[in-house]
This record gives sequence, structure tokens and C-alpha cells, in this order.
Amino acid sequence: MPDHFHFVTGRLADRALRDVLEKLRPQVEFEHSVEVLPITVAALMSPKWIADRIQPPLQTTRVIVPGYCEGDLGVIESGAKVPVVRGPKDLRQLPEYFGSLQPAADELSSYDIKIVAEINHAPRRSLAAILAEAAQLRAAGADLIDVGCEPGDTWRGVADCVKALRDAGHRVSVDSLNPLEIAPAVHAGAELVLSVNSSNRDAACDWGCEVVVIPDEFPTLGGLDETVEQLAMAGVPLRIDPILEPIGCGFATSLGRYLEVRRRYPDAEMLMGIGNITELTDADSAAINLLLLGICQELGIRSVLTTQVIHWARTSVRECDLARRMVHYAVRQGVPPKHVASDLVILRDAAVQAYGNEHLDLLASEIKDNNYRLFAERGEMHLVSSALHLADADPFMLFQKLMDTAPKNVDAAHAFYLGFELSKALTAATLGKQYEQDQALDWGFLTQTESHHRLKRGKNMP
Repeated sequence: MPDHFHFVTGRLADRALRDVLEKLRPQVEFEHSVEVLPITVAALMSPKWIADRIQPPLQTTRVIVPGYCEGDLGVIESGAKVPVVRGPKDLRQLPEYFGSLQPAADELSSYDIKIVAEINHAPRRSLAAILAEAAQLRAAGADLIDVGCEPGDTWRGVADCVKALRDAGHRVSVDSLNPLEIAPAVHAGAELVLSVNSSNRDAACDWGCEVVVIPDEFPTLGGLDETVEQLAMAGVPLRIDPILEPIGCGFATSLGRYLEVRRRYPDAEMLMGIGNITELTDADSAAINLLLLGICQELGIRSVLTTQVIHWARTSVRECDLARRMVHYAVRQGVPPKHVASDLVILRDAAVQAYGNEHLDLLASEIKDNNYRLFAERGEMHLVSSALHLADADPFMLFQKLMDTAPKNVDAAHAFYLGFELSKALTAATLGKQYEQDQALDWGFLTQTESHHRLKRGKNMP
């Protein structure tokens, strides 16, 4: 026998819920029933309030309450005698809720790419500032904190910096070609050196730590093989970085060098410095990081060096942490990284659902109160209340249309609230995002939750 799902909703969502369920039923094997409880807005329901009123059919195998129903669902289960779960916050997401292909959270916990996060211009920074930034980078997902030195004068404080980072519990690498900086950094606890070529490979044999080998001549990989051979003969552990060039400066050709190095050294550890793309490209960094981490995952490049200096790349470490999990899952499963996780879908939403003018007109005819419901669809903002449906692409014009109706319930506080919500609705309409009144726009992992301001609970509300 198929499952029987009993959906609990309020009066306003009744018709829309039934429409979605009828369209969904041929795709998913379950029977269903809908119980409309005596409340207009389903988001106001509490578990205790539902438990006192719900009457599921005997054949019910699961009760599904609105996603905004907060609190312990056990109080409903004790009376209904069947499992109770929250559905999606937007009933139009029910098809995804029942047919989602997204892996479970534990399936995205695995990764094998390490993140080396560089603190740029470390000699110019105070030790306190370096330690504060290192803590933020580690919290975002960095595995090693890279101390970025500067060409020119030897930094005499590098050992103190590395020691302080080590004392704070960080794993540390040092970014320099200068043996006079590298040696004291390694002695203080740095476990990785970026970078080594013919200029300092003789000294590298004495450092006793892992190093990143780079070519002397980037376009031809000149000097790379000689450095690798010398260090390997000396027993120095190493990673190879053929150097990723910025777009417009040989980017595609440099990608080819990673393929060539992997062909020459099929078992070698490799590193890709990705900041030359994220920092030097006028584009948000999230999708770029995902693409570059995908290349690394397929080529077996198990570490990346990243920075987050330019403002549009200021969350690169966190983006790389999310991306490495997605690409590891995609490669392991042999599937594209689609419907895997939505944390990096930031600018636009994965899908935008619309009610349509007919449904909004019907909603206006059924509403009995004068509260305002806001929607953003098809490039316009819509305001719906009892016997009222106004729409405009300009929020100022929409508010003026409302004022032309001489409303009696728009005081200064209400006007401020409507302005705030219409600003969010305009942003959603401009970018193609889903707007839900009283809810934060979905910015992926950057989403900030918002308090509810419109829905005030009266004494007769749950």
C-alpha cells in the first residue's frame, strides 16, 4: 500500500496546496489528504496549537506540517500516533521536497583537497592582525595558514610570526624564495615552503620540510624537472605547482601545463595557486572557485593556495571549503555537481516559483482582513489584501497606488515595514530570486536570517 501523507495548512494556502499535490501525485507514489485548520496564515501555527486541532485519517502514515512551524513536533506525534515532519517553507517546493536528488549532509562531509590560505603582505601587518586573520581563515576552512613574505628586504620577524601562529594552534607555511627568511620560518615550525626552484633548491635540502616546486620558466616548464629530480634524490617531500596564469596572460596554456605535469609525474603531489584567477578577474569568486576546484579534483591536485584580498573574493576560503566537498562527491559518484548543494548558488536562486495574476486575484477575493501580502513575480511587485491587488515594477509607484486607495492602516511604522519588504522584493525581481515576505532572500551560504516583523501573534493566535 502507498504511503498516505496528511498535509496541514491554513486557509490562504489551501487551494495552492491542493493544486501542487494534484500535479505531483502522478510523479510520486503516495496518497494524500489536506486538513485546513482555522487560521489564515499557516506560518503562525505552533505544534501545540496544531496538536489540539488536527484530525488525521486512520490511514495516515505521516503528517506534514508547514516548514515555518517551529518547535517540538513530538506534541503532535503523541496525539496523531504517526510520524510528523516539516515540509518545505514554500509549498511550491514540494516537488523538490519529494524528489530531491541532493545527497545527505554526511555524503558531503568528505574531501581530499587541502586549502592553503595566504595572509598577504605579512611583514606590513601587526602580529595581532595576523593572528586575528589566521583565526578567521581557519574557521572558514583553511588547513594551513600561509605567511606571505615580500620580495626585497629579508623579513627579520618571520620566525616570531610563525611561532605565534604555531602557538595558536595553526599549521603554517611560508611563501618566499629567500633562504634567509625560509630557514628561520621552518625552524619556528613552518611545515611547507612556497616555493622552490633553481634559485634555492640547494638550500631546500637542509630545511627538513615539504616544499612546493615551481618552474624557472613558466611557459616552458624550464628547470622544473631538474629541481624535482634533485629534491627527490635528497629525499625532500614535494608538491609541484606549474603556476596558473591570469586570463589574458596565458590562462588556457597554463591549464595545459597542469595536464602535462600530471602526465610526467602521475603520482606526484601537486598544488594550484588559484588567486591569480579569483583576485584578477572582475567576477564574483564563488563559481570560479568551484570550477578550479573541479579541475583540481579530476587531476588529482590535492592542495590549493588561495587569497581573499580583493573585495569580491573576500569569502574565497569558505567557497573553496564548500566547493571541495561538492567536487569530491561529483567525481566519486561520476555525476555533475548539480542538485548536490545550493550553498554556492548566491546571485540567483536555483528556481523561482510564481503564483500568476489569476491566483493573486483569487487570493484578493478570498482574503477577509486588510493585512498586506507582498509578492515579486515576472518583473513586478504585487500587493494583495482584501479585495485589493496592486502591481507595479517600481516600488514607489506601487506604494503610491496603495496610498491612492486611502488606506486606514498605514501608519509610519507600517510604511517603514512595507518599504523594507518592497526593497527586498525589488532586489529579488531584479536578480531573479525567490521573494517570500518576512523571509531573508536566499544568498546561499551568505544568507542572514531575519526576524519576523509582519506576523504579530494576537491572543487568539497560536
